[in-house]
Amino acid sequence: MVENIDPSMVHWARAQFAMTAMYHWLFVPLTLGLSWILAFYHTIYFKTGSEEWRRLTKFWMKLFAVNFVIGIATGLILEFQFGTNWSNYSWMVGDIFGAPLAIEGIVAFFLEATFFAVMFFGWNRVSKGFHLFSTWMVAAASSLSAVWILIANSWMQYPIGQVFNPETARFEMESFFTVIFSPYAINKFVHATSSSMIMGSLFVLSVSSWFLLRGRHVLLAKRSIVVAAIFGLFASAFTIFNGDESAYEIAQVQPMKLAAFEGLYEGERRAGLVAFGIINRDKQVYDEQEAFVGRTLQIPGALSLLANRSIDSFVPGMKDLVYGNAEENILGSAQKMYRGKQAVASLNALREARANGDAEAAAVHLAEFNQFKEFLGYGYLDRPEDAIPPVALTFNAFHIMVALGTLFPLIFLAYLYFSYKGTLETRKWLLGFGTITYVLGMIASQAGWIVAEVGRQPWAIQGLLPVTIARTNLTTGTVQTTFFLFLALFTLLFLAKISILTKQIIIGPEEK
Repeated sequence: MVENIDPSMVHWARAQFAMTAMYHWLFVPLTLGLSWILAFYHTIYFKTGSEEWRRLTKFWMKLFAVNFVIGIATGLILEFQFGTNWSNYSWMVGDIFGAPLAIEGIVAFFLEATFFAVMFFGWNRVSKGFHLFSTWMVAAASSLSAVWILIANSWMQYPIGQVFNPETARFEMESFFTVIFSPYAINKFVHATSSSMIMGSLFVLSVSSWFLLRGRHVLLAKRSIVVAAIFGLFASAFTIFNGDESAYEIAQVQPMKLAAFEGLYEGERRAGLVAFGIINRDKQVYDEQEAFVGRTLQIPGALSLLANRSIDSFVPGMKDLVYGNAEENILGSAQKMYRGKQAVASLNALREARANGDAEAAAVHLAEFNQFKEFLGYGYLDRPEDAIPPVALTFNAFHIMVALGTLFPLIFLAYLYFSYKGTLETRKWLLGFGTITYVLGMIASQAGWIVAEVGRQPWAIQGLLPVTIARTNLTTGTVQTTFFLFLALFTLLFLAKISILTKQIIIGPEEK
């Protein structure tokens, strides 16, 4: 199962999936967040009957449609890659991973697409009540679609509700409800959707600020800003609260990821949370170099409180998680590899005994395998240090995300304050900065996904299946070719989105 692994092919396959996911994630948060803001705009129009609110709603609906349609293409290609570059993964976990993806496609996507058609083309064709209902259904269906995708992704981060069948070498569903109600999945969904609502609000602020700087569509821009800023402020508060819950969940089930995004090599009691620091890219877990270049700014005890809800608790560092810490009863990847290799050897011996019809030997090997099966994935690692994700990338992405996430509610407060004072139009510095806030939002959103996905490397499924085993047996050249084809395609789609959105923004809403 581990022979003839081409590391170059695996790296290119990972790069292709990362590139596709990052392009796709340029579209998804705006679709999720803007759909809910649209529903509020449409509701205000329904309640007031104001022609200005109708124009406002139709304008943002048009921009939403551009993003929604182009985003579909990247999502489809992303899912196809499980069968092309990661066929071993699809074979081993298809019984579990395929279920939420199938539900997303059959139920959520078709529900979303159906009501999108009514929402976009239903003006003066259906009743006002049903038209409003369709807008709310697009928002609900978009979030429902995200639910199932995030359930699938969360299972990769925290695999529960499954059992490994040594006869078929596949993971099989044991409890569907355990998978879908995983605490990791709940936290991930809430965090992803609330942060997407921030993205939708920032998009509205950016476009509306551009209008105000040019003295165009002033009333539309002001009304759009007030609703979006209130919406974004509440979403920011919820995201910060849920971010704390997410960090706690990660500390319990992915302690290596937590140690990586905090640059924590040596475990500590009353561990501090790094507010600012420059990570030492040359630092290795086995050497004596300093983890940071120069001094760091830390909040004393905050990491212990975040990770374990106790300021005096011990937070394991990467060295503890690699080599073990008997005093804190922590089993390191070195010890897990020993048990994992015994599990792999027992599994291979079991299959050989089955093939030879030796039932007695098969029973012995099955018992040995069951003793160590929870460490199976570690049996395919070459070194204990391979269990560490790219530390510098994970650390920097996490702190960029947190810094920008802290900035956004301040921006929303500033817009609301000057809107209340009636002086927003005169605050050119704020409006100028506001035009780029959506770009900052995209950076924060991308950084969040880097933390989530890079932080769990080298695992395709946390602790059970490394990416080297999950891959398809393809040549490096084949994956390189498709990588550059997809790169060109997605770049064209992204440029098309920017071009169409820019053109529609310049044209502005329909005239009275």
